[in-house]
Amino acid sequence: MNHNVRNIETGKRMFRFVSSVVLVAVLATLFGVMWYMRLQMLMSQRFLSIGNYLMIGLYVVLTVLMINTFKGFNIGSGRISILTMSQAIAMGLVNMLEFVIVILMTRIKQLMWMTLAYIIVLTIADAVAVLVITYVSTKLYRAVFPPFTILNIYGEYQNDLVRKMNRRADKYRITGEMSCMEPLDKIIRELENYDAVLVNDVPSEIRNDIVKACFATDKRVYFTPKISDILIKGAEEVNLFDTPLYLCKNVGMDGISATLKRLGDIFISLVGIILSSPVMLVAAILIHKYDGGPVFYKQTRCTIGGKEYKIMKFRSMITDAEKDGKARLASENDDRITPIGHFIRATRIDELPQFFNILKGEMSVVGPRPERPEIIAEYIKDVPEFAFRTHVKAGLTGYAQVYGKYNTTSYDKLKLDMIYVEKCSVFLDIQLILMTLRVIFTKDATEGVAEGEVNANVRK
Repeated sequence: MNHNVRNIETGKRMFRFVSSVVLVAVLATLFGVMWYMRLQMLMSQRFLSIGNYLMIGLYVVLTVLMINTFKGFNIGSGRISILTMSQAIAMGLVNMLEFVIVILMTRIKQLMWMTLAYIIVLTIADAVAVLVITYVSTKLYRAVFPPFTILNIYGEYQNDLVRKMNRRADKYRITGEMSCMEPLDKIIRELENYDAVLVNDVPSEIRNDIVKACFATDKRVYFTPKISDILIKGAEEVNLFDTPLYLCKNVGMDGISATLKRLGDIFISLVGIILSSPVMLVAAILIHKYDGGPVFYKQTRCTIGGKEYKIMKFRSMITDAEKDGKARLASENDDRITPIGHFIRATRIDELPQFFNILKGEMSVVGPRPERPEIIAEYIKDVPEFAFRTHVKAGLTGYAQVYGKYNTTSYDKLKLDMIYVEKCSVFLDIQLILMTLRVIFTKDATEGVAEGEVNANVRK
C-alpha cells in the first residue's frame, strides 16, 4: 500500500481514538464530580475508595456501550449535529440507568426527586460537554485531514448520489467523472489523478474489473451495491475443502431468536401503549375537534409473505385525501395534510396506534416499512426484487426508517431493507430501536416526495 495513504489512515484512526478517549474521560469526570459531591451523600453509608472507583468504572462502560450503539464515536465522519444529538441521547439513557441504580442503592423514596434533579443537571452538563468536544474535534479533524479527490465512474442509470455526496464537502470532493464504458486501460490511467473512485451504478462485470484495478493501485473504492451483493454479504465461509466456498442460508432468524423477537414485540407494544396513552388521548381529541372527522384511519398494508392486514394510524390528512381512489405518498408542502397532521407526522405521534398492530402480531417493532399492495405492485414493475422485503414481518421502525428518509427511492429502500433481512438479529433490533430515538429529532427524515409524484420513484 502507498505509505502516504497508510499514514493518513493511521492518523485518522488515532485521531478518532484520542477524541473518543477525551470525550469519555470528560463525561466520566463530570459523573465523578457529581458522585463525590452529591449522589454519594444521599447514601446512609458511603462507599470506600474501591466502591467509588467501581461506580465510575460502571459509568464509563455504560457510556462507551451506549455512545457506540448510537455511532457517536464517528468523529470526522458524521455531521456535528447528528453526532452531538446521538451522544446527548446516549448520555441521557446512561444517566437514566444511573438514576435507577442510585435509587435502588439509597432505598429512600423521599430522596427520589433530589436524585432526579442531580441527574438532570448532570445530563445538561454532559450535553454541553459533548457539543464542545465534538465541535472542536470535528473542526480540527477536517483541517488536518482534507477530503480525498474522487473520480465518479457512472453507468447507464442516473441517480442523485453525487449530489448527496457533494453536500458533504467536508468529507467528499468529487472532482471528475467518466463513463464506465470507456476502455479499462483509460480508466486505470485516469485513476492516477485521484485519491479514490466512486463506482456508481455500474454493471457488475465492469465494476469487478475496476475494483481489482483499484486494489492493484492502492486506491480506495466507494461503490453502490447490487441486491446480490447484499445477499452475499450475509454468507458464511465453508472451510471443508481446499476450494473457497460461501453459503447463503436465506432463512432469516432461527427459531429461538424469532421467539425472543416476538416476546420483545409483545412487551414493547404493551409498555408503549401504556406510556403513550396520554399522548394518544390528546392527539385523538385534537384531530376530532379540528374537522369532526374520524380520529384513526385504517389502510391495507402488506407484511411477511405478502399477507395483507389493516394498519392503524392517527389521521393526519383531510378526510377525502384520496377521493380519486389513487394511492400516493405525501409530497412536500402537501395541502392534504392538516395543521394537526403536520405536527403529529413531524413528531411521529401518528405512528403510535401501530402498537396495537404489533401486539396482535400483524407487524413487528423492527422490520421493513409496511407498504400498500398497489404501491408494491407499482414498484415491482421496475424492481421485481422489491418483493424480497416481505421475507420478514413489517415493522414500526427498521433499517430503512433509521438510515433512509420518507422520500428515499424504492430501490435504495429495498437495499436498506435487504441489509436488515440478511443481518436481522435480536441485538440489531435493540440497536435500531435506540437509533430511532435520534431519527425522531431529525427533520429531513420526514421529507415528502417531490410534487406531482405518487411514490418514491424507482431509480435503478
